[in-house]
Amino acid sequence: MSDLAHRIRETLEPVLELSDPRERISAYHDMPYALCRYEPSEEFQLRTQVTLLETRLTQKGKSVKRISLVECLDEAMYSQRPPEDWFDAEREQGTDTIVETVHSVLSEYAPLVDLVAARMPQNPDPLRDIVFILRTGALFPVYRTFSLLEQLKGRVFVPTVLFYPGDLDGAAGLRFMGVLAAEHNYRPKIF
Repeated sequence: MSDLAHRIRETLEPVLELSDPRERISAYHDMPYALCRYEPSEEFQLRTQVTLLETRLTQKGKSVKRISLVECLDEAMYSQRPPEDWFDAEREQGTDTIVETVHSVLSEYAPLVDLVAARMPQNPDPLRDIVFILRTGALFPVYRTFSLLEQLKGRVFVPTVLFYPGDLDGAAGLRFMGVLAAEHNYRPKIF
């Protein structure tokens, strides 16, 4: 069993299958979410493990909702202009400018936090519903998940796990995709 599979099966799953996982998933009542870190190279293995986890939790009476950050990013980008225009703009203005522009789109014009919050379960039941936020690597390098998690505070009411591709740096520091400088202010629990 790989380290990732072991951590999901032996550490994360026992918390999520509790009748009320909120206290064990987070120390903060208004932030019932955690991070599950994995190596960026393990993306496809992660997807398999998450599907297996979802099946096991569903068999135990939980309702799992997946939120894809790829879909959120896609919606935000399309809300501003068609893909061809983005490609043309990158060729004309360069990658750095487009990275800044996309960050602005996700921060101001089509806020990522609103797109994620809109996908949360309707009439949430924290004893039954669980949310998985996946495909986080799609945000690299335009948007750091630290911002998203801080903005979700008070908008998430069910146990939620953001699957995070990156490296652990110390006890609570994370380096997005193993590339960016470590962010040490993550308050959610890291599995």
